[in-house]
Amino acid sequence: MTDNNHLTLPIRVYHEDMDDAGIVYYANYLKFMSRVRSEWLRSLGFDQAASMRDERVTFAVRSVTMDFLRPARLDDLLMVGATLQSFGRASLNFDQEVRLISGELLCRGYVRLACIDVDAFRPRKIPSDFIAKLT
Repeated sequence: MTDNNHLTLPIRVYHEDMDDAGIVYYANYLKFMSRVRSEWLRSLGFDQAASMRDERVTFAVRSVTMDFLRPARLDDLLMVGATLQSFGRASLNFDQEVRLISGELLCRGYVRLACIDVDAFRPRKIPSDFIAKLT
């Protein structure tokens, strides 16, 4: 499901995602969430590789808050969502969730991305053509 401020993707849990206890290793939820944000950017026409190469701009995680409620296990089909809550001159703020396909909430998080200059690694205004797609 997608619209201008929300995207949900299915992600299967594989053996490589698990820890020794047989559940998804906590850091992998961040990878799942990152994948959805990347696809959200792509769905709005933001070509990350071209932007880094041509405009020297990208998005980097500035902060993350996570709540882990229930574990995911091998072969679970997850629905991972990203919803843009707000944006500023140089930031994007997302609410994110990881649910089982049945709808049970496993994990939720808040992620703040900073738009940065690739060379200086300093904050930079989000390109105006991308802002236009958000409004």
